[in-house]
Amino acid sequence: MARTFQGRTVVPGRAQAPALVSHEGFNTLASYQMALMFGDKKVKCGDQNNRDIYKQPMFGVALCLPQTIGSTTGGMVFYTAGAMGKLPACMCFSKPIDSLAAAGVILADVWTDSHMPVVDSLGDEFLEYVRTGMTVTVSEDGTVTVE
Repeated sequence: MARTFQGRTVVPGRAQAPALVSHEGFNTLASYQMALMFGDKKVKCGDQNNRDIYKQPMFGVALCLPQTIGSTTGGMVFYTAGAMGKLPACMCFSKPIDSLAAAGVILADVWTDSHMPVVDSLGDEFLEYVRTGMTVTVSEDGTVTVE
């Protein structure tokens, strides 16, 4: 059964992809560092502290998470992943996006050929409902459907 959640559009766009769900804070640098340094085409998560998604491919998925954590390089990591064409299909945050992550995803959208819709403020119910492998559809207006 499909459920719909309404969030705030950070980067507009449409996407449909299988969910990759993290219930823990997403450390952007730790998650992407190895994949970006060594050219991992599947962009497997390198953050061994994130038990939900460690070693799981992040490329082409709907990355569903509460929020980002970690270093001030987080925004630059998103921009770099965009420049290398290694972003998820979309990102769905249950909480409001932080300013560093927002800057990175917006810069990646504006300055690279990558496009990754981003929606935040979807609420705790979103993260309680969505499971890895479910289909997530993001609409321009911030509507996210999970089935």
